[in-house]
Amino acid sequence: MNKDINRLKVVLAEKKRTNKWLAEQLGKDPGTVSKWCTNTMQPNLETLVKIAECLDVDVKDLLWSIKD
Repeated sequence: MNKDINRLKVVLAEKKRTNKWLAEQLGKDPGTVSKWCTNTMQPNLETLVKIAECLDVDVKDLLWSIKD
């Protein structure tokens, strides 16, 4: 499966936030956040919940639906 899984890049843009800002909020390396945004790597569920809290969105908003 070589498909985008998360919508992190889209949600960050909607919220007018940067990868660097999110990395600082989470105490993560900016390179890691960049990999999440490009779907090269995925955050674990615990981190996904923290991201949703930082961005004030539902966790579901961070994921692409698998149903069309």
